[in-house]
Amino acid sequence: MFALDGLRLLAALSVVAYHYTARVGSWPKKPEAIFPAVFPVTAYGWLGVHLFFLISGFVICMSCWGKPLRDFFVSRVVRLYPAYWFGVLATTVTLAVFPKGNRHLPWTDVLTNLTMLQEPLGVPSVDGAYWSLFAELRFYVLFAVVAWWGLTYRRVLVFCCVWATASMLFAKAEPGPLRLLVMPEYSWYFIAGIAFYLMYHFRPNLMLTAIVLLCFGAGLPATLKMWRSTEAYVGRLVPAWPVVLILAVSFALLGLVATGRLSWIRWRWLTYAGAVTYPLYLMHQMIGWELFHAFSPRVPTYPLLALVTIGMVLLAWLVHRYVERPLGRRLKKGLVRL
Repeated sequence: MFALDGLRLLAALSVVAYHYTARVGSWPKKPEAIFPAVFPVTAYGWLGVHLFFLISGFVICMSCWGKPLRDFFVSRVVRLYPAYWFGVLATTVTLAVFPKGNRHLPWTDVLTNLTMLQEPLGVPSVDGAYWSLFAELRFYVLFAVVAWWGLTYRRVLVFCCVWATASMLFAKAEPGPLRLLVMPEYSWYFIAGIAFYLMYHFRPNLMLTAIVLLCFGAGLPATLKMWRSTEAYVGRLVPAWPVVLILAVSFALLGLVATGRLSWIRWRWLTYAGAVTYPLYLMHQMIGWELFHAFSPRVPTYPLLALVTIGMVLLAWLVHRYVERPLGRRLKKGLVRL
């Protein structure tokens, strides 16, 4: 689906733009002073992660339909880990070689990061962008239950309703294992993505539309809570209304995909663009920041920004072509034999 690849690219570039032109710490000076023209827009780029969550709900449901739980497990491991392992090691080496910005973690913490379970184990992440991966893992654990049961329209619909109910009940609960698993801060976006897929696979109806609208409204409080923390991340509190607008556009775009309104998009280059989004997301932040800190005194700002951005996209493609694909094939063969 070319439109989905296009949305992946949009989400990835939004996050990259946020980290490169709005996030405090990315440059020796405040990005707002360096990029005054784009800062008011890119300060909201963190919402690209929420678009990723929407897409993930859609894609995971689509890729698992009609397949056994074992295939679901193998596909997720093969998809997530090869590029992630490279990203962890590449970022660590970069931080060791360019010690001008952030220091690399102890090697014991790096080894823990390779499991992708550093957050529940209380270990810092090699790269701050990895926080969203643990949310994805929790979604996979929950969705594995219904995948084991067997995916049907009714069962997936029940899963969405049960997860939504649990999210409401745990929204104000104290931190604990069940709240961690339910993740009421982000669950609404995964649930909406699943509902959009049911629209795509079957047909839109009032029930699915109601679920999507419920998820949009119920997800706002936690997302606006994240918005309030932007003062610490970008240097000042930006207006709140664009958060609601951007989320509405994200939901609308996936709704257009679900109803076939974007099926006319068949640009084949989007397939390649979609392939690089995951490696790009994994590697762009800390590596880019180190390069900005190392070379900004000697290279003009905008050329350096362009070079680093293009370089990270090219690196992401090389990782996809020469690490993710071959290592993924070997990993898949090994897991299938188990």
